Parts: sequence; C-alpha cells; structure tokens
Amino acid sequence: MNSMKEKAAWAINGLLVLIVTAVAATGFATALFNLIALDGVAGANLTPWIALLVVSLLVGVGTIAGYFVNAPNEAKVLTVFGAYTGTVTHGGFWWANPFAVKKRISLRLRNFSSEQIKVNDQHGNPIEIAAVVVWQVTDTARASYDVEDFEQFVTVQSETALRALAAEYPYDAQDEERASLRANPTEVAGVLQTQLQQRLEVAGVTVLEARLTHLAYAQEIAHAMLRRQQARAVIGAKQLIVDGAVGMVEGALKALSERNIVTLDDERKAAMVNNLLVALVSDKDTQPVLNTGSLY
Repeated sequence: MNSMKEKAAWAINGLLVLIVTAVAATGFATALFNLIALDGVAGANLTPWIALLVVSLLVGVGTIAGYFVNAPNEAKVLTVFGAYTGTVTHGGFWWANPFAVKKRISLRLRNFSSEQIKVNDQHGNPIEIAAVVVWQVTDTARASYDVEDFEQFVTVQSETALRALAAEYPYDAQDEERASLRANPTEVAGVLQTQLQQRLEVAGVTVLEARLTHLAYAQEIAHAMLRRQQARAVIGAKQLIVDGAVGMVEGALKALSERNIVTLDDERKAAMVNNLLVALVSDKDTQPVLNTGSLY
C-alpha cells in the first residue's frame, strides 16, 4: 500500500480574494443595468456589456466557491479531481482552488474509553479489563486516505491491543520481581501506549496516553481468587511475625548470656525458645505460668 504523507496546500488569505469578488459583483451589476437601459435602443452595441456580464458572473461564482473557514485546531484536506493537493491546518478565512473538495478533520485531543471486555491473562485466568486512550490526528493525509474510517480504526485497534496486552501479563504475579497487571500499572500503561502507537501509525494518529481504567477477575473466579489473595496475605503476615519473633528470641538469649543473669544448658534454652516463640507468634493471648520452685 502506498502510504500518503501530509503536505501544505496552496491557499491565500480570503480577504484578498474578497476584493476580486467585490469587483466582479460591481461589474455584473453595471453590465446588467446597462443591458436593461439599452434594451430596445436602436443601434446600441450590447456585446461589451454581455461580455462583462458573463466574465463577472464566472469570476464571482469561481471566487465564492473557493472560500472556506478553518477553526482553531481544525484542518481542511483538499482533493482536486481525485488527487490529494494538500492540507490547510491554520485557522482563519482562506481561499483555495474552487474545484477542490474540502474535507474537515479535527486536530483536537480525543478520548476513547473501551468497554469492559473479558479476556484471559497470561495464566489463563478470565479477567475483566478496560482502558482509556488519549489520541490526536497528526497526519491528515493518512487519516483521510490510508484507512476507511480512522475513528473506527482507533476503536478496533485499541480493543485489539488491550486483548493482546492482557495475554502478555498475569493479573497478579506470584514472584514480586515479575511484572503484573495489578502491581505494575505504570509499566503496563507504557507498553499499551507503545503497542497502540505501532498499530495506529498507519492512520496518522498519535497516542498521547493509554492507561487501564478497570481491572478485575471475572465473576466466576472472583471469590476463589479473593480467598487466594487473603491466604497469601495471611502467610506474608505470619512470615513477618516469625522473622520478628526469632530476632527477639535471639536478642533475649544473647542479653541473658552477656549479663550473666542466668546460665542455661541446651535443654533449658530449647524450652525457653519454645515458650517465647509460642508467646510471640500465637494470634491468641497466652496465659503465663509462674514457676515458684527451683529452676532445675
């Protein structure tokens, strides 16, 4: 496919051409008045006035057909007899080839919010995902001639890229060093934007931002996945408690030994470690037992 490339169209300030239109209108009115005045006058030469009338009419109609107005952040794509002649991107009152077809294209920023779609993540788990894309037309020639409907093209390609993205990442990675949809939203958004830009380049569209707006497990597995997340949270908390308890027991034994408060053999140390760990790790209040007899 031969890709089009935007180029500047030939156009001049419409106010300058408006003077020509005014002169043509004056000439038309003058010729018409004289033709009416000389109608029926014997020997009157009407040829110059008829010529002025025809020329004024052609010039007036030709100049009027070439006027157009461009609003800010708006472009007019000009096509003459099926050939692309250029694009006018500056706002204002302009005049160009009266035979040109002038197609309006907005250059403003646009938002596309995808519907919530159900896809499978990298692990095959069904998830619901949606995204918002901020985009802008930056090449009007490609947007007009390289794709049938660039707005529909953005919609379809955005949803396709979103499905492909979900298949590349797990919803929630078991390994913290591995990226996931839930834990790494910034990285995922960057990858989505890059993939979208590659897909939409052919349509003359620039993607300014792309990010996820909805991410959740599908309803049929949401409850099971919630229980798994809760279990992982409990295991993580228990691991933290155990690590802290071991450090506290180690510190207690070291302090007792350095201060010569009491001398414990291996069996007594084992019993003390067991009691301290039970007291520190247990999720229920422990009941102390007072030993009033001899240590041994």
